[in-house]
Amino acid sequence: MKKLINDPDDVVVEALHGIEAAQPDLRVDHQHKIIYRGDTPKQGKVGIISGGGSGHEPLHGGFVGLGMLDAACAGEMFTSPVPEQMQAATKLVDGGAGVLHVVKNYTGDVMNFEMAAELAAAETGARVVSVVTDDDVAVQDSTWTAGRRGVGVTVLLEKIAGAAAEQGRDLDQVAEVAGKVNANGRSMGVALTSCTVPAAGKPTFELGEGEMEVGVGIHGEPGRERLPLAPASDIAAMLVEPILADLPFTKGDPVIAFVNGLGGTPLIELYVMFNEVNKILGGHGVPIARSLVGSYITSLDMAGASITLLKVDDELLSLWDAPVNTSALRWGI
Repeated sequence: MKKLINDPDDVVVEALHGIEAAQPDLRVDHQHKIIYRGDTPKQGKVGIISGGGSGHEPLHGGFVGLGMLDAACAGEMFTSPVPEQMQAATKLVDGGAGVLHVVKNYTGDVMNFEMAAELAAAETGARVVSVVTDDDVAVQDSTWTAGRRGVGVTVLLEKIAGAAAEQGRDLDQVAEVAGKVNANGRSMGVALTSCTVPAAGKPTFELGEGEMEVGVGIHGEPGRERLPLAPASDIAAMLVEPILADLPFTKGDPVIAFVNGLGGTPLIELYVMFNEVNKILGGHGVPIARSLVGSYITSLDMAGASITLLKVDDELLSLWDAPVNTSALRWGI
């Protein structure tokens, strides 16, 4: 294992100090491991928080800022934050208009966010609504999941719901937009290598030199099948076709196409993949209205990629285009 770390047990704590030093507009509650906006809470604005295990950066802390999240809770590596973290974050961002919890569908995350919402309501009377992302079409149940896993659509949802909150929409309206994004988004990924958790010191799973895991999860969970390594054109088809089949796209329906790197894949390869995705969608008569290419929801150093397609209308496109200013996404500022 070769990593730029000190003690494996201190990676999350030291990274939070690094984020605080590098991002003067953000604040860090080191006791609860929360990254939050320096201007939170904003009175009358719906607060939005998310969180999850560390190792998926920039998800979620990289999306804290204007137009996205108000706070993000960092769990230990690949481990859900505990309820007290989300309770503290909910209290931090509550400006009187309620708080939206964005939760990826992993058993620990769902349970702990539910407990946090109950604790926050009991302590301060805060109104909390949760939206659970479950966009991964690869498998129905997985290692840490009942139902589908929450993956790439989480990034798009945090951007779009964040824009709705900035417009001053109320909690029910922001939650409705978030639910609309999840309902119209689908994802699937492929791993070319495993990832290595620092504390473990060895790959999470074994993958042969000429093999790939199709449908892999962001923690290294098994996918649909293990196949011989194939050209990018074939891999793109293995990911895009199940997405299109799962959420029927009527010819002419525009999408946001998101090609995401899992942490160890160079950007040039992601653009090779996007080129293939573009050709496949063109063949189906599905126009790409907007695109996002880069490593935004990762699995430490895993080589591989995921593809997310979000069917959009004028409302969702307008919210996507709205200004955003975070360390990982920034435009319109």
